[in-house]
Amino acid sequence: MSMDHVSVDWDRARDTNRANWDDRVPIHEGAYAIDELSDPTRRSDVVRDDLPALTPWLPNGSLAGLDVCHLQCHIGTDTVSLAREGARLTGVDFSPAALASAAGLATRLGLDITWVETDVLDARAAVTGDFDVVYTSIGTITWLPDLDRWAAQVAGLLRPGGVFFIRDGHPALYALDETADELVTRYRYFPDGTAQQWDDAGTYAGDGTVANTRTFEWPHPLSEIVNALLGAGLRLRRLDEGRTLPWRFSPRMKDTGDGSWAWPDVDRDRIPVTYTIVATRD
Repeated sequence: MSMDHVSVDWDRARDTNRANWDDRVPIHEGAYAIDELSDPTRRSDVVRDDLPALTPWLPNGSLAGLDVCHLQCHIGTDTVSLAREGARLTGVDFSPAALASAAGLATRLGLDITWVETDVLDARAAVTGDFDVVYTSIGTITWLPDLDRWAAQVAGLLRPGGVFFIRDGHPALYALDETADELVTRYRYFPDGTAQQWDDAGTYAGDGTVANTRTFEWPHPLSEIVNALLGAGLRLRRLDEGRTLPWRFSPRMKDTGDGSWAWPDVDRDRIPVTYTIVATRD
């Protein structure tokens, strides 16, 4: 795995990233424990962890009967899990391969979900209707160069009174050297206009490799994320930081036994690994 800082236009970066994410689909279909979702009581590990943070902000403390837009839904394991809470789901992603996989999963599970293929930065124009909840979680906004435009899509999709929820890897985590034997920073925390160009045949889940190894990502400090949402007119309702991840960021991380990973005890309280934001539209 290698990384360089480069200037790249969004069209090229998006198309390059999409080819990589298309390649990830068959690997992730094997790694995401999809077969376990045949149990109607099963929820993805991500949604299982997100629901207690999301539902207190919802009418009647439940997703039942609500319209939910899941941005950057990938192969749909979290989307179908949200639908099983009684919500009407629209899943949005830029990868046709991922959406085909997601649609097949929903059909097998007997769930009626709308799927929309679009760049998330154009989501408002591509998606029909508005929503009680816009949801995105884990591995999302580092793929986007323009958070003001992203936040505008979120605000545009929400109905008045609607709730936005995001949980993602903490930008302080992404600044760390994932290969080091201790907590050492290696990558930029603050943006400088360039992208991080990665060349890596692996992926965060599963043992396969991808043919399209190049990707582009952008660092976004927590202040930029919050200010983008505020700038879009949303009201920040809660900000939390967490100690466990739903993927193994570093070989030093330990399996917690419930689908999550954490630093060894000596480091667990030293740095956050996720953040969670709840915001609403007035």
